[in-house]
Amino acid sequence: MNGTPLPAEGRVVCVGETMAALTPDPPEPLEHADRLRLAVAGAESNVAMYLADHGIPAVWLSAVGDDPLGRRVLAAVASAGVDVSYVRTDPRRPTGLMVKDPGPDGTRVHYHRSRSAASALGPDLLDREPVSTARLLHFTGITPALSASCRALMARALDTPSGARPYAISFDVNHRAALWPDGTAAPVLQRLANRADIVFVGLDEAQTLWGADLTTEDVRILLPGPGTVVVKDGARSATAFTADGPATVPALRTTVVEPVGAGDAFAAGFLAGLLRGEPLTRALRRGHITAVSALKVTGDHGPLPPPAETEHLLTLPDTAWRSLTR
Repeated sequence: MNGTPLPAEGRVVCVGETMAALTPDPPEPLEHADRLRLAVAGAESNVAMYLADHGIPAVWLSAVGDDPLGRRVLAAVASAGVDVSYVRTDPRRPTGLMVKDPGPDGTRVHYHRSRSAASALGPDLLDREPVSTARLLHFTGITPALSASCRALMARALDTPSGARPYAISFDVNHRAALWPDGTAAPVLQRLANRADIVFVGLDEAQTLWGADLTTEDVRILLPGPGTVVVKDGARSATAFTADGPATVPALRTTVVEPVGAGDAFAAGFLAGLLRGEPLTRALRRGHITAVSALKVTGDHGPLPPPAETEHLLTLPDTAWRSLTR
C-alpha cells in the first residue's frame, strides 16, 4: 500500500514561483565570468515538468511579470507539456531572478525576487480552477518564505484536515536558508509539513532544521501526521514511511554534473508512481531514476531514460538493482 489515498481523477497542480536564472557559462565564479546562460528555475515547475515527462497531466500555477523574463519562463515550462494557462501575468511586479555563483565549495545562489509577481500569490487562488478540480496539490517550503500572503496561502491550503480536502497535498520541505530570517524556518516548516498528506524531506535538511542527531526514523516521529513521509538520505537511499511501516530503496550510482533539481525530480518520479497506483518500492525506484535525469545535466530539467529502459530498471530483482547503487 502507498499509505496515502489519492483521488481517482483530476490533475496535479504545482503551486509556486519560477524565476529566470543566470548561470556562468562555462561554470566558474560569477565575478570572473564573461558569459551568462539564461535558463529558468523553480522547484514546483520542475516537479510539474517531470510529471508531464512521466505522462501525468500537470498544471503550474503561479504569477510572472509582464516582461521578457516572464514570457521566457512561461515558454520554457509550457514546452515540457505543462499547462501554464492559469499563470497570472502581473503588470506591476517583475518576474523573479536568480543568479548562480559556482565555486570550489559548491554553488551559491543570489536571489532578486523581492516584490516579485509570484510573491503576491495569496489564498484566493484556492477558490477557483485549476485547484477546485485538482487530484493533488504540490507545494514546497520555498513558498511560505516569500511573503505574508504566500504564507497565508499555505496555511489556508493545509488548515483543512486531510480527510476533508477534495484533493491530496504533497509538500517538499525544500529549506532555503537564505529566504528565512534566522530561527524562523524550523517551526513553520514542521507545522506545514505535518499537515500535508505526502511529505518529502532530506535527512540533511531535517538535521539542519530540527536537530543535528536526527535519524531517518526520528524524522518520521517528528512528522506523525502525513500518510506518507519520504526521507531522502542524499546519494545513499530514500525511505518512505506509511502506516504499514518503512520501505527503503538505495539510490542509483551516477556521475553528478550538478545536484540542483534532483530533489524535485525525485519527488516527481515518486508522485508519478503513486498516481499510477504503484507499490512504494517501485515508486521509490521511479523517484531515483528521475533524480538521475537531473543529476546528469547542468540545468534543473534533464531527459528521462527511454520508456523501455525505465521499465527495465523498475522491474529488476532487488539484487540486480543493488548492483547499480553505491
